[in-house]
Amino acid sequence: MKPKVRVWLAIGLGAAICAASVGGLAWYRSRALTPAALYKRLPARDAVVFYFDFEALRRSGLMRVFDSAKAPEDPEYLRFVSSTSFDYKRDLDSAMAAFGPTGRFILAKGRFDWKSLRSYAESQQGKCDNSLCRLIGSAPDRRISFLPIQSGLLALAVSTDDMAAMRLASPAAGPGLPIPDAPVWASLPPSWLKSAEDLPDGTRPFARAVGQAESVILAFAPEGNRFALKLTVVCRGDQDAYDAASQLTRMTGLLRKLIALEKQTPNPGDLSGVLVSGTFRSTGNRVFGYWPIERVFVENLLR
Repeated sequence: MKPKVRVWLAIGLGAAICAASVGGLAWYRSRALTPAALYKRLPARDAVVFYFDFEALRRSGLMRVFDSAKAPEDPEYLRFVSSTSFDYKRDLDSAMAAFGPTGRFILAKGRFDWKSLRSYAESQQGKCDNSLCRLIGSAPDRRISFLPIQSGLLALAVSTDDMAAMRLASPAAGPGLPIPDAPVWASLPPSWLKSAEDLPDGTRPFARAVGQAESVILAFAPEGNRFALKLTVVCRGDQDAYDAASQLTRMTGLLRKLIALEKQTPNPGDLSGVLVSGTFRSTGNRVFGYWPIERVFVENLLR
């Protein structure tokens, strides 16, 4: 083979390798991350994690239930919408958020105008370096940071660290989470359930019954003309799961008796009707709970 031919073959091979590398990197960055992959990027330790699939809620008509609440919009949010033309009801497809000791972290999928977002940050006395934008929130210790992870995926953090959003740029090591097949779900840390200070009256004994578990997941999904709330608890052992299911069943029965003694009827439109309808069972080291929920309860709750 002539020297010139060898040179051109080497150049061609190098160009092919570079093109393949660039193409592979572009594919990796553009591929849609699953909810399980999103969870791996969040600082979920001792955090309450929420997930909302707004696209699925729109398809099922559930967004109309949420919109019917007509809750007053936050002035800061309205200012943000007018400055960036972003409205979650229209532009947000899904969001996963972790509320924990180190701050609030959100991974949001949707349609974002990055130029408008950068302009909004700068108009609020913030600054953008490369793809990371930082600004001060409603208090000096509330530092907001955000950046695009990939096309259509925004990482946002509210923390004392003004670069906290960078933590979401790559997945963390450690176990994942069994993701429920539901448009809305929450992962509740046992440390939060033990105190249960922020929970509504009537729900705290139920929370404490699973406060020793390894993980607790609540999933909310449509079921015919109503909804269902499903509980999945992973316990340390089979006996712990059996004891927790038995305790939850006893508390539900006791609540029914207390309501009957008061000569009242459980109302499907408030928490009493939901709590007394719960059923529980254990399988191995897991506890499964189920509550049917009428549409009127969701509407009243959102109001």
